[in-house]
Amino acid sequence: MSSEIYRDALGIPHLRADGARELAHLQGRVTAADRAWQLEVERHRAQGTSAAFLGPDSVGWDCFVRRARVADTARHCFTALEEQDPETADWIRAYVDGVNAGLPRGADRAPEFAAARLEPGRWEPWTPLGVWLSTHILFVGFPAKLWREEVVRRLGADAVGLFATDGPGTVGSNGWLLTGERTVTGRPVIAGDPHRFIEDPGVYQQIRLACPEFDVVGLAVPGVPGIAHFAHTGTVAWAITNAMADYQDLYRERLRRTPSGVEALDPDGVWRPASCHVETVEVAGGEPVEVEVVETRRGPVVIGGPRDPGTGTDPGTGETVTGVASDADRSPGAQEVVAAGQSPGAQGVVAAGKFVGAEGSPGAREFVGAEGPPGAREFAGAEEPPGAEEFVGAEGVAGFADAISLRYPPRVTHDLGFGALLPLLRARRVADVDRALDRWAEPVNVVQAADTEGGLLHRVAGKVPVRGADNRTRVVPAWEPGHEWRGWHEMPRGTVDDGLAVMANQRGPASPLGTEFAAPHRARRIRALLTARKGWSAPDMAAVHTDTHLASAAPLLERLAALDEDTLSPRAAAVWARLLSWDRHMDADSTGAAAYAAVRGAVVRRLAAHPALACLTDPPAYPEVFRPWLSLTVRIGYALENLLTARELPGIDRAAIVQEALEETAAGTAGTPGTGTDVGAGTGTEVEVGTGTEVEVGAGTEVGAGPGTATRDTTWGDTHRLAAWRALPTGPNDEPALSGDHDCVLCTSAVPGVTDLAARGPAARYVWDLAHREDSLWVVPLGASGVPGTPHHRDQLPLWLRGDLAPVVTDWDRLTKENDDH
Repeated sequence: MSSEIYRDALGIPHLRADGARELAHLQGRVTAADRAWQLEVERHRAQGTSAAFLGPDSVGWDCFVRRARVADTARHCFTALEEQDPETADWIRAYVDGVNAGLPRGADRAPEFAAARLEPGRWEPWTPLGVWLSTHILFVGFPAKLWREEVVRRLGADAVGLFATDGPGTVGSNGWLLTGERTVTGRPVIAGDPHRFIEDPGVYQQIRLACPEFDVVGLAVPGVPGIAHFAHTGTVAWAITNAMADYQDLYRERLRRTPSGVEALDPDGVWRPASCHVETVEVAGGEPVEVEVVETRRGPVVIGGPRDPGTGTDPGTGETVTGVASDADRSPGAQEVVAAGQSPGAQGVVAAGKFVGAEGSPGAREFVGAEGPPGAREFAGAEEPPGAEEFVGAEGVAGFADAISLRYPPRVTHDLGFGALLPLLRARRVADVDRALDRWAEPVNVVQAADTEGGLLHRVAGKVPVRGADNRTRVVPAWEPGHEWRGWHEMPRGTVDDGLAVMANQRGPASPLGTEFAAPHRARRIRALLTARKGWSAPDMAAVHTDTHLASAAPLLERLAALDEDTLSPRAAAVWARLLSWDRHMDADSTGAAAYAAVRGAVVRRLAAHPALACLTDPPAYPEVFRPWLSLTVRIGYALENLLTARELPGIDRAAIVQEALEETAAGTAGTPGTGTDVGAGTGTEVEVGTGTEVEVGAGTEVGAGPGTATRDTTWGDTHRLAAWRALPTGPNDEPALSGDHDCVLCTSAVPGVTDLAARGPAARYVWDLAHREDSLWVVPLGASGVPGTPHHRDQLPLWLRGDLAPVVTDWDRLTKENDDH
């Protein structure tokens, strides 16, 4: 047999080989042929070298990746894998060899290489691990800790719950498992859809991998061998959702530069050497940027760093020390922004450009550690909240740099969990999947699995450190004891109740491991739909995938209902009546959905402009990669439900704001220049919402993609359109209208108050049928090919838009064999 490539009618590769190693080589070769440009972009992003051909806009990401030591961590993880699991290491090498063999032909087919003047480079054995890590380094949304610190410092601890959210750079997933008692076949069905940035090419690759040991269909990550997240082996199937666990910590460091190098203050009061070297980021069309890479015993420094030598005071001894910095007036964590055109304090890119790997759920509203429901506590809006504890690090320490380091599990353990990949492919039963997942590391997922013999699995998989509670919610002082890691949590297990398990990033089995979780709306809606009847089939799942009911609309609609109609203008009264009769479905052709979104956006912008929250408008000048988590407008947009339902917001008349937003929307002035209502995250803040689409959020600046107009003819789909991310800009997007919204099961996320364009949504949909694998179904947003202009580049888009699913073809006789001339 050797190696054989087959394709189905959608161009999806089905691969056969004599063994697992030969199959990995073939997978790498075919992926390079289909996705050469995508692979090279991801390789460069993992190395921090993407600005060398993508230009200044990529400098911020490259600097972060260098400082976080992503590539170095991947190298260490692969070295450890070679020592501990040589079979898996050899299997990964075979994949990389296949990529290198296929890249020349793939690059010849991809026009982006010529446009970027880029030649394909060489993959190293550790490169797939680097791609995986860079894809998930922001998965947890650790920059949310920076936001919480700012809220506590400026408004007080009681305000944190009001803004609880994972940040605009994150996404989530839906997943559900039906046991045989709820299906027409009497066997389980697993279905769902991961919510990520919609990219061109797509972030998931439909593929089949077959050899004498296994025959697996699923959704692979281009650049990584095997099929990790969503797969069906014929006898067992599994799928994941983000567990929303918190497993990355930020430490505020005290650093000093001495004649012998850089030192960091440790918890025992001793200054110890920190590693330090300088790297250069090459920039196409710009000057090179030097990056000082510093690492303490906690981890790499990702914000700030040691400053120029001077004289200062040792905070521990009070003694005057030479050879350190003296810059006490500088803002905490402030550093010069390296990206061209970015001014300190700007919030920068918001949630719709490519923050690779930021997984999670940006609409999370529940906050662990808050007593009672989020937002239910009284808001301490005073400038000096009674009893508010002064935040460590809020004041500069004379003579010492204020820097922040990142501690994340693979940097500590040199394990990315790749030892689970081969065992997953070889799994025959749920017990096999369970054992494989014991080796899983990052990201931390909730897994659902079922097999043909009735086995069921619902568990959390990954590594979460045991440490103090403060680590999970804020930036902790590195020089104080009590913030160290003390081993690893045992992974919790969930249950399957009444023939059903549903996960949508809400509180569930992973609750003890997390800080913030998604609002329960998606999970509750999925459960309600699935429990309404029994006798579900695989094709029936499409109706659940595409449900557009928006439960989170209730708080705003209730405040609208409380308005006195007699105080409204005639035009506002007409919009008001339409909203009160609206069915709360965010359908693309709905005028009610359009009116709701317009009023919602106007409310968000008015709250963001309110003097009571003005202290959060300009955050510290952290590096641009963190700014999506620090934008006040975006934070309010995703936390609006909390802000509208909190008992009190001192100084803010929410009824008046809602009525003003309604009048503004009815007049068609929301977001138009000069109205005084078009304010947001800070004057001159640039917000990327997709390739070729940028909006400015600031006084006197138009906001969004035309939100604010609520005529009878305006529909949600007029402004809620797809904004797929492309590494190389190709001009303005001309993408289709979308149904859904952030808290719908059909989760197509806009940025309320900023834009209705949706850069995130279902990056794939799948249905795994355990009765007959050939009855399983799937779809991706664009197509199997990453080459523009080819037949299978965007041929699945019509299916995806309609909510339809394509069959998973498993009969080799129904496939077309491809001539293998590689």
